[in-house]
Amino acid sequence: MRALRLAAVVSIVAAVSFAQTFEEKTAKYLDSIRHQPPLLLAFLQQMPKGGDLHVHLGGAIYAESLIDYASENALCVDRSTSKLIRAACDSCETYRNKPSVRCAYQDHILYNQLIDAWSMRNWHREEESGHDHFFGTFDKFGPAFEKHVGNALAEVASRASADRLQYVELMHTADGGRAAILGDKIGWDDDFGKLRDKLLAGGLKEIVSTVRTELDADGQRERELLHCGTAKPDPGCEITIRYLYQVLRGLPREQVFAQILLGFELAKADPHVVGFNLVMPEDWYVPMHDFDLHMRIIEALRKFYPGTHVSLHAGELAIGLVPPEGLRFHIRESVELAGAERIGHGVAVMSETDPLGLLQELAKKNVLVEICLTSNDTILGISGNRHPLPVYLKYGVPVALSTDDQGVSRSDMTNEFLRAAEGHGLSYGELKRMARQSLEHSFLAGESLWIDAKVFRREPACGDANPSAGRVSGKCQTLLDTSERARAQWQLERAFADFERTF
Repeated sequence: MRALRLAAVVSIVAAVSFAQTFEEKTAKYLDSIRHQPPLLLAFLQQMPKGGDLHVHLGGAIYAESLIDYASENALCVDRSTSKLIRAACDSCETYRNKPSVRCAYQDHILYNQLIDAWSMRNWHREEESGHDHFFGTFDKFGPAFEKHVGNALAEVASRASADRLQYVELMHTADGGRAAILGDKIGWDDDFGKLRDKLLAGGLKEIVSTVRTELDADGQRERELLHCGTAKPDPGCEITIRYLYQVLRGLPREQVFAQILLGFELAKADPHVVGFNLVMPEDWYVPMHDFDLHMRIIEALRKFYPGTHVSLHAGELAIGLVPPEGLRFHIRESVELAGAERIGHGVAVMSETDPLGLLQELAKKNVLVEICLTSNDTILGISGNRHPLPVYLKYGVPVALSTDDQGVSRSDMTNEFLRAAEGHGLSYGELKRMARQSLEHSFLAGESLWIDAKVFRREPACGDANPSAGRVSGKCQTLLDTSERARAQWQLERAFADFERTF
């Protein structure tokens, strides 16, 4: 019996040793091609990447698709501004100022104009602020999304699959502004509890019900477009999508309150809505002026909704964009007042009061920072050694790479990994760690596969299980069957095992 136990231990050690060898060989291969961009790109395209935790549905769609959406909606475009309008369009033969978007299919000048205006393609830093061009795109193409949310979901899922992702959390103002309209109607009250009661009694519950119905319909349309459940489904059918309700923090305070409340209510009512976030440029007047108020609103409403997940944009700023004092507290208040579990961007962390103390606090509280290298470069001009990514890594703050607005940025997750490898010299182990952390810090339900996510040591139930196995037995299978999070993490481990075996 003792000999059998010894043999079993030797077998387990050997299996672990082989797994480590595969990972080491993969890491060595990455190092060998680090200065050969084509080979590095090919490697990263095939590398499993886990989840994208910071992506706006409105900015995730490429302009070419938006032109199709706008054409189907029979919209016109103001040629002088590239902004979509609802009006009687000029014909394609005689137009001057407001042609139908359909005209772009025969007019390559108009077609290219729209792509450039609705994205960062052909943008030149010397001629125009990246910040202004980037944020200016959304008002131009916004109407194209009407009746096309399902199409957008299908595009996001299909591209995520090609990017070797498996999970996406989409920021989406899914009510189309109904909560903001209700907030404007109800008005303001300094007593947050009373204001909550007024909104719930005044129609917010009905908005929750309507949004849930619309999300179901959009999801069904996505599955139809991807041919899910048919003989030839798109690989995007395998992507798990969840929503973060997107609050527009640049609106008046009563409207922001109503949207924050809707975010809490949706997360409580619909399992597909896993939390909420506050969006819009952090440097605009209202987001700056009302930042502390917004954090106090979230802090107050948390009492009614314990356990609701919150990820907040904070520190998407740079010196000169706002006065120095505007850089000193956004990340800290997001964590300490609003209880954010994740921070979006966090670029200005070293301009906060006591930045090293804040980094230590983020590490201790296990707050993940969603790193968006492409948008940080184009919007803020922050890249390379000016970006705080290496500092976060040095202080043990968990981080994950994200795409932010990949359609507007003309990027994808593979290119975010490429920027990390080229611009920051990250090793295979560091890239793999970020992929794992994306799922560890996702808002998926259930227990984690990892008993210690700092060193990625598995729960004892799955400690000896083989990720390459199609099915595991006993307590490990029970964990995977009952935890959406652990199941996604196990899927990632299987993908890594398959990927590393090729090296």
